[in-house]
Parts: sequence; C-alpha cells; structure tokens
Amino acid sequence: MHIIIPDDYQDVVRTLDCFKLLAGHEVTVYNETVTETEELARRFATADVLVLTRERTAITEALLSKLPNLKLISQTGKIANHLDLDACTRHHVAVAEGVGSPVAPAELAWALIMNAARQLPQAIQAMKEGKWQVNIGSSIKGKLTGIWGYGKIGKRIAAYAKAFEADVIVWGSESSRKLAEADGFMVAASKQDFFSRADIVSLHLRLTETTKSIVKANDLALIKPEAILVNISRAELVEEGALEVALQNGRPGFAALDVYESEPIYDQNHPLLQMPNVICTPHLGYVEKNSYELYFRKAFENIISFAEGQPANIANPEVLKTAPF
Repeated sequence: MHIIIPDDYQDVVRTLDCFKLLAGHEVTVYNETVTETEELARRFATADVLVLTRERTAITEALLSKLPNLKLISQTGKIANHLDLDACTRHHVAVAEGVGSPVAPAELAWALIMNAARQLPQAIQAMKEGKWQVNIGSSIKGKLTGIWGYGKIGKRIAAYAKAFEADVIVWGSESSRKLAEADGFMVAASKQDFFSRADIVSLHLRLTETTKSIVKANDLALIKPEAILVNISRAELVEEGALEVALQNGRPGFAALDVYESEPIYDQNHPLLQMPNVICTPHLGYVEKNSYELYFRKAFENIISFAEGQPANIANPEVLKTAPF
C-alpha cells in the first residue's frame, strides 16, 4: 500500500525503530505543513493510508471527497476535533485509533511550571546578552497548585507538586473532584474559588464542544497578579483573545503555554511571543522519543493488521461492512 505521513515537522519518523514495521510498503513523508484543501488533496491523491500525527492534519468532508483511493486513516493517539469521523464513514474510510501516554505531557507541564516560577528562560536569555541576574523568581514549595482536570496527566501533576512540598487544589467534573478528594487533595468549592486561590493554574482537559472556551475572561480576572497560568492541553479551552488581554491587565502575572489556536506558529511577531511574562514552547507535550515510538508503533501495527485483513482498533467499524477493502 501507499502510506503517506504528513506534517512530520522534524523529519524524525523515519528514524524511529518502529518505522521498520512498514517495510514492503511505499511510504511518503511530508515535512512542510499545508492547510489548503486542494494542496492536501494533491499530496494525498495516491494514498491508500494516511498516518496522522495527533491533530496536525485536518480531515474534512471537502478533503475526503477528493481522495477516492483512501482506505485507512491510522491515527497516532486518540481521535479529536481535527477529524470528521462521520465523513470518513460516508466516504468508506476506516479510522484506526492509537494509544497515548501521560508521561511526556505531564513532565513538560511541570518543566513549564518550574521555568515560569523561577523565570529561567528570561535569565538564560539575559546571560546570553551579557547581563547578570536580571530577575528574581520564586520556589514551588508552599504554593497552591491548581489543577483543572484530574485525569492521567492531572494526577501526575498533583504527585509532582506533592514531591515539591506544594499544596494542591483540584477543580473539574464531579467524578474528577471525587477522585482527587479520595487521593487526599483539596477540592475547590467552585470555579471562582479555584481561580482566586491558586498560585499556579494548570489546565488538563480534553477539548470537546462542552469544554471549548470553558475558561472565560472573568475567570482569568480572578487570578492573583503573581500567579502562573499553564496550558499544555488546548488553546481553545480559553475564550478567544481573553488570555492576551488578561496578561496585559496583570492577571495572571505569568503564563507558560505549549498550545495555540493556530499551529504551527512561524510569525516571530505573534502577540504571545512578544510578552516578557510568557513562556512559549512549540506544542512539545507528546513530542518525545519514547512517546513517538509508542504512538507510531501502534499506528503502524494498525496498518499491518488492516493490510492482513484483520483490522483492529477501528473507531468506525460500520465502514468495514460496506467498504470494498
């Protein structure tokens, strides 16, 4: 089969150990990102299989209608809003879901918290410019670490905070709050209580129709001026434009971000990149060697199963009954 892997920014997929699983298939890898439907359709015209790196490539009705040869989309990680599953079914394209791991994203979130608290990027940049001790950060010990979303990643952040002798307060769904309470952590009385008390606010929610713009401008206005907002989940969790205004108004005082409303960002004049109180990383949460081996191995194994007539982990199994595979 002809397998196409788009949006491999660093051209790293071919270096993975698991890439050997695709031996015997024709594989094309694209590194440059394009978003126009016509250009994507041109690139994917001969593809039997697409391998998607998380949510980097949007799969829409308009695109699928131009890809009559496409039989399978093998997704690294879980399906999200970037892929129209119903449209895939209508166009007889099977979608295989992969697996994920909370380890790399949780570690990045904690690294961002540490860097923002101690203001390390600013100090490092100043030293490169010939300056010495231009700022003063603060320690984590004793800070109230607010975690919105007590899932696999949120639990790890709570454990890291505990190891650093920080207190933890959790907000989220009722089940999320119950789990946190059972693990011995404080639970906020309300969303307002959560935002007004936390010294660090870390968001760990999946982006869905119900969580989109769940963080409002008036929530951010409650945050302490010295507090840090951390978001490695999805930019769209925050009301559009609200964070930039909040940072300009000094609440929160700092932000550490790994996700953005439009990615990738190449514009050096992007507003968030111009703010001295903001740390930005280029969506590195899951971008780590062990995670890549895990994610792509499962995606490639799903392709092999499909090619052998034994499709596995198909999110739209009804397509298997009607598609002429």
